Amino acid sequence: MDNKLVIIPTYNEKENIAAIITAVMNLPLGFHVLIIDDGSPDGTATIVKDLMQTTYNGRLHIIERAGKLGLGTAYITGFKWAIEHKYDYIFEMDADFSHNPDDLLKLYDACANQGADVAIGSRYVSGVNVVNWPMGRVLMSYFASKYVRFVLGVNIHDTTAGFKCYRRQVLETIELDKIRFKGYAFQIEMKYTAYKCGFTIKEVPIIFINRVLGTSKMSGGIFSEALLGVLKLKISSWTRKYPQKNA
Repeated sequence: MDNKLVIIPTYNEKENIAAIITAVMNLPLGFHVLIIDDGSPDGTATIVKDLMQTTYNGRLHIIERAGKLGLGTAYITGFKWAIEHKYDYIFEMDADFSHNPDDLLKLYDACANQGADVAIGSRYVSGVNVVNWPMGRVLMSYFASKYVRFVLGVNIHDTTAGFKCYRRQVLETIELDKIRFKGYAFQIEMKYTAYKCGFTIKEVPIIFINRVLGTSKMSGGIFSEALLGVLKLKISSWTRKYPQKNA
């Protein structure tokens, strides 16, 4: 049976972390969870370690980092750990229930049974499926994805999505140490690099629900990084030689 790892970066998620771990663990198919905690002062890591010892020994793991080092570096750390431990399918997911844990099954099915190398939980592939976001933020996110799609020439509707499944081969191929961005631009860079390496990307429609508990980590600077980052990605792609998917 294949191995499935859900990577969840955290910073001050004590209100959500036990519930999100439990929701993932209660799914069929035997998912494992890796928490990447960036020194949360609210005790998030302590809650995770208690669950590791009392409830989910062998299926729940944690990497603790000193301070806020960025979403992108958290996932890169998790990806390298997943490759080292030979997981076949590696997922990105938020801790705050903006991503429905049940949709992990859809992402897995897209990669395991429908031929995708990367499956994206997409807010925009079937309209605009976002709940409880201010209209300004919805429009900003939606048109940012349109802009990225136009500049990079990729047929992806939700280019900034952070709910994904990768086959291990994708992460082994795309040269993780060359991924440079940390915020929304990290999500764009990962998709674009996978695309340039010849991998098949499939969007799976989901409904994104804004967090109820805890504090959002979103900022205007993250969007600015994304808008400038796509131009840098496009320009660098003119001279970069991307490793290609093995047949």
